[in-house]
Amino acid sequence: MQLHADNLFVPLSKFSPPDLGIVPSASEVIAKQLRHAIITGVVAEGEPVRQDDVARLFNVSKIPVREALKRLEAEGLVEFKRNKGAVVTRISEPELAQMFEVRILLEVKAIGLAVPNMTAADFARADAICDAFLQDDDVGHWSGLNWALHACLYEPAQRPFMLGLIRSIHDKVERYLRMQLSLSEGKSRADREHRGIVEACRQGDAALAMRLTEDHINGVCQSLYAQLPKPGKER
Repeated sequence: MQLHADNLFVPLSKFSPPDLGIVPSASEVIAKQLRHAIITGVVAEGEPVRQDDVARLFNVSKIPVREALKRLEAEGLVEFKRNKGAVVTRISEPELAQMFEVRILLEVKAIGLAVPNMTAADFARADAICDAFLQDDDVGHWSGLNWALHACLYEPAQRPFMLGLIRSIHDKVERYLRMQLSLSEGKSRADREHRGIVEACRQGDAALAMRLTEDHINGVCQSLYAQLPKPGKER
């Protein structure tokens, strides 16, 4: 049987090609990996992120590496210093205090807006996250579950821009939250306070949920401050 060109033609409508427009670029992939390394503490604060090393690691030129680092600079995770290049940002105590202050302003507002829109599905999801958080013995998972719970409670507010700002602050302080959660009472305290907030939301008491959220964030901040190295000591 002889095939002709006409026999090989298949209408484009029959194809199901991948959407190349949604494939992440090299710089996006590198930024994601470096971001994870920074917020999990694999790359410590004050440590340089050398473009040559990263380029060799990912087998790319320095161009996407530079783009990735610029993205992380905009997120506040790295900064460029003369003669050093990019280094992981070191957050001072006053800066950390301001971040928690902004967290309170945004998250208290977000949960107040969210409570009237919460559904049974939201509460079921929140309960499941709380259970997973309590049962998971891997400290590496705790901060991710912590964010999942907060996001679950704020998403019904239908304020994606506000949620994005809250997420960016969480990313900046996640390395410190990991420290706080790993303290002897950090995890159990977080679980109690999370469940109290969820219950206030379930009861439709927005004012109580807002107050408990503020108390929760303030408590995390104070607990973390108690563990930070004091001036004159090694960090």
